[in-house]
Amino acid sequence: MAIKAATFDTGGTVLDWHSGIRDALAEAGRAHGMDRDWGALANQYRRLAMKGIVGQAQPAFNMDDVHVRALDELLEAQGLAMFSPADRVRIATAWHRLSTWRDFAAPLREIRKSIPAVSFTMLPLSLVVDVSRRNGIDWDAVISCEAIGYYKPDPRAYRQAARWLAMEPCDILMVACHNFDLNAARACGFKTAFVRRPEEWGCEPPPDPTPHPDCDYVFDTFDELAEAVRAIAPPKAKPGPS
Repeated sequence: MAIKAATFDTGGTVLDWHSGIRDALAEAGRAHGMDRDWGALANQYRRLAMKGIVGQAQPAFNMDDVHVRALDELLEAQGLAMFSPADRVRIATAWHRLSTWRDFAAPLREIRKSIPAVSFTMLPLSLVVDVSRRNGIDWDAVISCEAIGYYKPDPRAYRQAARWLAMEPCDILMVACHNFDLNAARACGFKTAFVRRPEEWGCEPPPDPTPHPDCDYVFDTFDELAEAVRAIAPPKAKPGPS
């Protein structure tokens, strides 16, 4: 089963959002002499943000805007209204300073030796640029739902990504740790690979840890993904006579 490109969910599959947002909340809390379960609050923040962006069609906002609104909602609900505007900016922009999972960078380089690797994400382009530069990550392209105008799992997002890559959906391997993303991609004809990220939610187990049985591949690590890509990517063309 040859594939010609791999597209990656980025927010949770590639980025350790929980640690970064937990630490940003904790830093603001310390400045106010407060001690809370910042990990649990980070997860509530993530749930609110996802609720505000998943499935949106032609919204007049992007996920940066949603992160700002969701943070205000969280702080109000949790009795943290004393967090200053500067605190809020620091927390909301922490999404642009996230780290990747430690097992990602080297396998990505290996995958790109065989096929293009593309960030296909609900995150804004500016955020992916910032975290990629921060972590030394090189993509062949970034396809943001912000540019498409339709957010996963809307099938129009997947179809447009395939059109922009000038490929048939069946030639593309969608990589994610979330079934909702992979199920929608598969319904549009993509091949799918579930990569387990058991620590995505930090202090809580992942809400969707069991890969759907229709996934083409299931991996525990990105090293395993890279090894599989070497096996299923099309053979490189031999150089012709000079």
